[in-house]
Amino acid sequence: MKFTYYGHSCFLVETNGKKILFDPFITANELAKHIDIHTIECDYIAISHGHFDHIADAVSIATRTNATIICAYEIYEWLSKQGLKNFRPMNTGGKWKAEFGTIKCVAAVHSSNLPDGSYGASPMGFVFNTQDGDFYYSGDTALTLDMQLIPRWANLKFAVLPIGDNFTMDISDAIAAADFVQCNKIIGVHYDTFGFIVIDHEAAKQAFAQAGKELILVKIGETIEL
Repeated sequence: MKFTYYGHSCFLVETNGKKILFDPFITANELAKHIDIHTIECDYIAISHGHFDHIADAVSIATRTNATIICAYEIYEWLSKQGLKNFRPMNTGGKWKAEFGTIKCVAAVHSSNLPDGSYGASPMGFVFNTQDGDFYYSGDTALTLDMQLIPRWANLKFAVLPIGDNFTMDISDAIAAADFVQCNKIIGVHYDTFGFIVIDHEAAKQAFAQAGKELILVKIGETIEL
């Protein structure tokens, strides 16, 4: 399984021969200015919620790649008006068996509106079950007791969690979330992009290590094997 980070909360997972892009926000991210979105290939695009910093490049990338977009129903309606046609609209609690495995939509505690100010549906996280291993992307969220349900549906190989504080969980809450989902390998996202969410990388890694866990901070544009 390959993991490529494109900055903020945008990343791509390659599993079972399929490429799944998450929360595409690249061109408006100064930290990712060296990334050419026209080189990104994907079969699916999973969108956790409607905020600009998770959806900004969805139309451009989906139009070029013809990727199937996995998102809440209200986001599906909005993106349909932008001319996109390939979707799997879902909602919290639902699951779908796709080519890459099974995806289940789970609760996230956050807000959501679309770039034009319209309602962006309830935020979601995603649990993936694949032949290469299971993983969880929480989306933007606070620490929530609902995370304790995740092990009912998956034996996680890794989890992708926000760690930047202010708009989402901070480091200590992300460590608690790792306990709840029973996963010791965490990939951090949603940090450094804006002044509100700049973190101390080494202190964050040390805090996870002291809790018996590994925090992986992938460089923007880097691909790692998991």
